Amino acid sequence: MIECVLCFLDKRDFLSLEIVDGKLRLSVELGSGPLILTTDGRYNDGTWYKVAFQRNKKQGILAVMDSYNSSQKEAKQGEAPGTASDLNRSEKDPIYIGGLPRFRVIRRQLSSRSYVGCIRNLEISRSNFDLLRNAYGVRKGCKLEPTRSITVLNEGYVEMLPVSLPPESEIMVSFSTLNETGIILAGFGKPVEKRSRRQAQMPFFGIMLVNGHIEMHINPMDGASTRKLVVRSPTGTYSDGQEHSLILHRNKRMVSVQVDEGKPAEVRLNGPSVESVHINTSSFFIGGVPAKMATTMLKTSQSFYGCIQNLILNMEQMDFTTVVKYENVQMDSCMLTEKPKPTVNDEEQDLLPTPVPDGHVTAIKPHITTSVLRSHVTKPLQCAQDILPDYVPDAHQFGLTRGSHIILPFDQTTIRRRMSVQLSLRTFATSGLIYYMAHQNQVDYAALQLHEGRLHFLFDMGKGRTETIHSAVTNDGKWHTISTEYIKRRSTITVDGQESASVSIPGESNTMDVEGKLYLGGLPPSYTAKNIGNVTHSIPACISNVTINSKQLDKDGALSIHAVNKCYASAQQGTYFDGSGFAALVKEGYKVRSDVNISLEVRTTSLNGVLLGISSAKVDAIGLEIVNGRVLFHVNNGAGRITAIYKPEDSSSLCDGKWHQIQANKVKHKIILTVDGNTVQVESPHVQSTSADTNNPVYVGGYPADVKQNCLTSQTSFHGCIKNFKLVKGTQTEADDFSKSFEMRGVFPHSCPGTEL
Repeated sequence: MIECVLCFLDKRDFLSLEIVDGKLRLSVELGSGPLILTTDGRYNDGTWYKVAFQRNKKQGILAVMDSYNSSQKEAKQGEAPGTASDLNRSEKDPIYIGGLPRFRVIRRQLSSRSYVGCIRNLEISRSNFDLLRNAYGVRKGCKLEPTRSITVLNEGYVEMLPVSLPPESEIMVSFSTLNETGIILAGFGKPVEKRSRRQAQMPFFGIMLVNGHIEMHINPMDGASTRKLVVRSPTGTYSDGQEHSLILHRNKRMVSVQVDEGKPAEVRLNGPSVESVHINTSSFFIGGVPAKMATTMLKTSQSFYGCIQNLILNMEQMDFTTVVKYENVQMDSCMLTEKPKPTVNDEEQDLLPTPVPDGHVTAIKPHITTSVLRSHVTKPLQCAQDILPDYVPDAHQFGLTRGSHIILPFDQTTIRRRMSVQLSLRTFATSGLIYYMAHQNQVDYAALQLHEGRLHFLFDMGKGRTETIHSAVTNDGKWHTISTEYIKRRSTITVDGQESASVSIPGESNTMDVEGKLYLGGLPPSYTAKNIGNVTHSIPACISNVTINSKQLDKDGALSIHAVNKCYASAQQGTYFDGSGFAALVKEGYKVRSDVNISLEVRTTSLNGVLLGISSAKVDAIGLEIVNGRVLFHVNNGAGRITAIYKPEDSSSLCDGKWHQIQANKVKHKIILTVDGNTVQVESPHVQSTSADTNNPVYVGGYPADVKQNCLTSQTSFHGCIKNFKLVKGTQTEADDFSKSFEMRGVFPHSCPGTEL
C-alpha cells in the first residue's frame, strides 16, 4: 500500500509519514536535503502498531512496535544532510493527518495523498489532537474493511504473496474492461535448469485477455510441456465494459476455465507424475507484471486496463490491502478508466474548481478556509461530453510503442517460390514497419515499410536486395488494400488495384527461405533487423485482413502480441492521449536557451491537462498547461517564473471537443501566448536573464511521477487529441512526431478518434 499518514508542509521544509509497499517511510526536509527513514518490516497486516519519531536537530529516530507485544520492535535512525537543523513552519501552516485535501499539491517527495486505515492517540510535541475536529471523510471508531477491487491503469500491476495450485484447487476472479488485450493474473515459480530446448524454464500459469478472448497458459514442470486453451465470447468479445466472472479449476491432470455461465474449456496436463505436483509460485501478479520482468512464456506482456475484483483462491477471498507491491493501480475502486486528479501549487489555487476533499484531518486550520476558496467559483463549468468511439471489428491499432507488434505463424514452405502478402491499412503516419519476415541469419528476408508516406517493398533471396516503391501516397487516413508479391523473379506492390512497375530480382536464387513468423506492425524490442535500414519502428496504423498466398492468418493463434489495441471506426489526424500518461521526446535532453516557439492544436473535453514540460536539474524550465479552462505558459530563465495566462470569456470554451490553436513563444525575457488568435504578452523584470538552460527530455501530455517539472502547476495528464505539434528554434524544427517518442504511456500516435463535435 502507498498512503499518506501524517504530513505538515511548508513552502520548503516539511515532514511526512507514509506507508509505501506496506513499509513505514518518514521524510523530513530541513532545508538542505531530505532525511528518509524506511522500515524493513511491513505493517499493513491489520494489527495495531505504535509509531514514534523523535528529532534532535539533524538527528532522527523512527521506532515501530507491536501495541500488544513491546518486544517486537524496529528502529531506524539517520542524520539530515547539509547544515540546516530547524524545521521552519509558521502557526498558520496546517498539519494533515490521514491524507491531503484535493486543493493541496502533492509534493514530489510524497507517494500518495490518502491513507485507508485507523489512527488513534496522536501526539505531536506533547500535544494531543482530536481527530474528529476539522475532519473530512473520517468517522469515529475503527473497522477495517478488506479491499476486494482494484482499478489497473497503463503498465499497472499488483504483486501478491506467492500462491500454490495443488492437485485440487480453484481460482475465481471478476473483471471488466474496454481493452482487448492484457494480463489478468499470472504466477511464476522459481527458475530451474533447462534440460531440453522445448521445456519451460519455470513452472507458471497465466490467464489473459487476447483479442477480446480469454487465454490460459500453464506448465507444472516435472517434464511437462506448456498447455494452452482459449475461451471465446459468445458475443464476440469479453472487452465490452461489462463485468465477467472467471473460474480456473484444477483436478489433478485436468485444468478447466469457465467464463460467466459458458461451457468450461478443458486441457489435460502431461508429464509422468503431474497429477500430484503442486504448482508453487515465487511471485504472483494481478493485472500485469513489472516491465523489467521477462514473460516470453505468455502470449502478451501487456497489462490489463480496467477493474479486477473478488479474487478467491481455494474458497478464501483475498484482500488487496495485503499486497507486496503495486504500481499504477487504484485500490478499492472499480473503474474502466482513470479519474482525473487536478493538483496545483498553492499560488495557483484561484484557478481550481471547487475541491472535493479526500479523507483527512486538518489539525491546524489554514489561513484561507474552504468557504473562502468556494467563493471563487460562481457556477459549474460545463464541458462537452466525451463519447466513447466505435471500433472496427478484427482490426488492430499498432504504434503504441516503438516495439508494438503481433507475430503470426504461417507455413513458410508455401512462399519459397511465390509469395503474395495482402492486407488493409489505414494511417496518417509518414513512416513505420508494416510487416517483416526473415531467415534466422537474416540473409533471406521480405519487408514492407512506409517511408515519407509511400510504400517500400524490400526483398532479398540471398543474392542482393530488391526494392520496389509505389508512387501512391497512402498516409491519408483512408483504408487502402495493399498487396506485395514476388513471382517469377519479379516483385510488385499493388495499392487499391493499381500495380507498381515490377522490379527484377538479382542473382540466380529462386527460392525464399524464412522462418514461419510474420512480424506484423513492428518488431519486438529484443529483435534487431539488420538489413532493412532505419525504418524498423512500429507503424502507427490500423491493419486488418492479413493473408499470405490467399490464406487468412488467424490472429487468435498469434505467437506474441505487444502494445496493440482496437482501431477507431472513425479517425482523424492527430494523436490521442487517454488521460493516463505522456509522450517523451528528445531523450538526450532539449536545450531551450534564449528563444523557442511552440505551436500545436488541441481538442479536449477536460478542464485540466498538462500540454508540455521541459525542465532542468535546477530551476530553469518552461511549461504549458490547461488549468480550469485557462491556458498557462510558464518560463523560468533562472531569475524567477513568469506566466502568461489566457482566460477565455467562457471557462468551458476550450473543453468543447473542438480544435483550438495554441502558440507559445519565448523571446529572451519575454513570452507571448496566443490562443485562437488572442494574444497575451508578459515580460520579466530581470531583462539580463534571457536563457532557460534546460537539459531534460520534452514531455507532452503529462510526465512521470518521479520526474521534476519546475514550470508546471498541475500533474493531471492531458485527455484529448493533439496535432501539428512543433518545437521550433530558428529554422530548426524538433519533436514533431509522437510515434518517434522514446517512451509513451496512454498515447495513440497518429490516431484521433471520431469527428470534431
